[in-house]
Amino acid sequence: MGEAKRRQELGLPPREKKIKKDKKKAGFISNLSAKYPFLPFILGGVLLTVLIVDLLNYYK
Repeated sequence: MGEAKRRQELGLPPREKKIKKDKKKAGFISNLSAKYPFLPFILGGVLLTVLIVDLLNYYK
């Protein structure tokens, strides 16, 4: 305990313990959108195409 005695002799307070913070894991959607930022545009385009095709087939 050399450091503790030295700190006490110098009048310093005891050393603070480092606390490890748990990193919050990102969700599946967050990871997916971070990995593929263009994915919402592709899904939106596919959905719009399906809706237009469905609407055209309905009014035939």
